[in-house]
Order: sequence, then structure tokens, then C-alpha cells
Amino acid sequence: MDRRTKECVKMLRDLVSDIQGAPFPGEELKSELYSIWYEHAQRAAVQCFEFLDENFPKEHEEINKSIDKLFENK
Repeated sequence: MDRRTKECVKMLRDLVSDIQGAPFPGEELKSELYSIWYEHAQRAAVQCFEFLDENFPKEHEEINKSIDKLFENK
């Protein structure tokens, strides 16, 4: 595995870990705690997407094309 792939795998594992640790918003959970978790998870997600865009541009273009096909009017 090359350096980029190893770094990507680490970032994705961190993101999944953040998401798995999500507090359930409810009456017992203070909105401040949920906001802190949400901001942390969003930051990790943005870092992952930026890394993927910078280091795997070809795959990014292919994914965008696939997504665009899903929304084409037939």
C-alpha cells in the first residue's frame, strides 16, 4: 500500500470512529454536546473529502459522472 492509500485509510477509519461515537439527540442529551460532536464529525468528513479530491482526482471524476447519471431525466 502506498503512502496516499495508507493516509486515506487512516482518515476514513477516524471518520467512521467519529460517526460511530455519535450521541443520540434526545431529551436527555444537551444540544451543546450534540453540537460539539457534530462539528467534530463534520471537520473529519471535510478533511476526508478534501484529501480524496486532491489525491484521487480520476476516481473523483468517475464518481461525479456516476452520480450525474443517477439524476439524468430519462
